[in-house]
Amino acid sequence: MLRAVSGRARPVGTITRGTTNPNRLRRCDRWLAGPQAWRLRRSPTRPIVVDLGYGSSPVTAVELHGRMRRVRHDVHVVGLEIDPDRVAVAKPLERDGLAFRRGGFEIPLRDGARPTVVRAFNVLRQYGEAEVPAAWARVQERLAPGGLLVDGTCDEIGRRATWVAVDATGPVSLTLSLRLGGLARPSDVAERLPKALIHRNVAGERIHAFLAELDEAWARSAPHSSWGARQRFLASAADVGERWPLLDGPARWRLGEITVAWEAVAPRH
Repeated sequence: MLRAVSGRARPVGTITRGTTNPNRLRRCDRWLAGPQAWRLRRSPTRPIVVDLGYGSSPVTAVELHGRMRRVRHDVHVVGLEIDPDRVAVAKPLERDGLAFRRGGFEIPLRDGARPTVVRAFNVLRQYGEAEVPAAWARVQERLAPGGLLVDGTCDEIGRRATWVAVDATGPVSLTLSLRLGGLARPSDVAERLPKALIHRNVAGERIHAFLAELDEAWARSAPHSSWGARQRFLASAADVGERWPLLDGPARWRLGEITVAWEAVAPRH
């Protein structure tokens, strides 16, 4: 159950461990500035992008601001944290288009504004699986038309990342993003699956089948290693795409990124 913490503002949620590193979320930011950039460009008003639960350092919100400004110069990025001390540390970094506030899943923005994008990375990983739908629903209620919640997880330096894209109708897709250099097999990303899937990587579940097929395609594509890991991953993704509903193509696969429709990997109930 999501809880409101004590205090006058009563943010919804609990304080995260707060671990963060510079450039940790670059893979997701690259996706937001790439195939999802249309959401910012089509906003009829100044788009708001929220970095929900940015952690003990505001660096990810600062980086997000810089990257989203390349998509639309008037974007407004808001870093939200439940811990007031973390907000106080971040406040001196505020500038035009970048602000920090205390808040949680209720997404408290001034004048009832609604965000175009909410990026919540390594936040729900610290909650129970049963709490995920309620957290998603809280944020969905606050999204602007055409808005998106990105619920993701990554390793400490951003070499492996996964995220679920959730719009007003529900979860839409799952993206895996991998550093290809030194990759043993694609399923190594399994330990970084979002909370909605991490406990579902077992026989009989769709996500387990998807990762297994990706590994098999990776093995079959071994001859492409002569031209590098990128070419091997391209061949692997094309192979998997013959049987699974992938939502992207070679331009993203070249980056070690692959996106599959949510219904193909969603948990069985």
